[in-house]
Amino acid sequence: MENIITSKDNPTVKLYQRLSSSKKERLQYGLFVLEGQRIVEDALREESGITQLILTQKAQERFGEELLQADLRSTKTIVISNELGNRIASTDTTQGVFAMCRIPVQRRVRDIVKSGGKYLVLFGLQDPGNVGMMIRTADALGIDGVVLSGSCDLYSPKVIRSTMGSVFRMKIAIENDADALFSELDDVGAVTSAAVIDKDAVLVTDCGFEGTQAVFIGNEGNGLPHDIAHRCTRRIIIPMHGNINSLNAAMAAGILMWELSK
Repeated sequence: MENIITSKDNPTVKLYQRLSSSKKERLQYGLFVLEGQRIVEDALREESGITQLILTQKAQERFGEELLQADLRSTKTIVISNELGNRIASTDTTQGVFAMCRIPVQRRVRDIVKSGGKYLVLFGLQDPGNVGMMIRTADALGIDGVVLSGSCDLYSPKVIRSTMGSVFRMKIAIENDADALFSELDDVGAVTSAAVIDKDAVLVTDCGFEGTQAVFIGNEGNGLPHDIAHRCTRRIIIPMHGNINSLNAAMAAGILMWELSK
């Protein structure tokens, strides 16, 4: 019978928990964590560098045969007790499928942009659920890439979970230096559009999105900094007819990406 790990002091279990809770640990080890059957299968399918697969007893019985059909030659697998699985889970009703995955080499803007491409720039976004949802929506709408600038950690468990596997398919760059960000977008002739709440901004429905385009979305509460908005080629606004004057950042991003992809 396969050895079932029950101790919370098991080195693999302890490392998983540290990676789950700390960006510093993720950077130190170059690893991030996954939880859930679907996202682990996505990572295996995309050959995204899973180094360790962790299954609870229940998950091994339910998903083990299907998961083990993947090429796991470079992946270690352990089985833990159902109780231990509940302890390390970050969801209330865990499926008992966990993994550690290598953080890929960080891409720069120049690595993902191409002439005629459509891009979303997340500037100062701090809600991991929003960031993950925007990446997922970008994948669904055929956006060519996403750039994170001054935003939350791409590899936090909540961002990864909210992408629903799109993190493995989307081209994602990180550039926290605003000068470098604009320089690299300028190099490919990108039209930059700042999403703002400003009566003098251009209605998104009146904009053309031909050629290389990059739309900037700002912080959930404060929007884009004034200087960043005014460094963009133009400022755009989503027309609204109700009794409020703003939208959730992820909802606004979805509307703007729809316009980009038309």
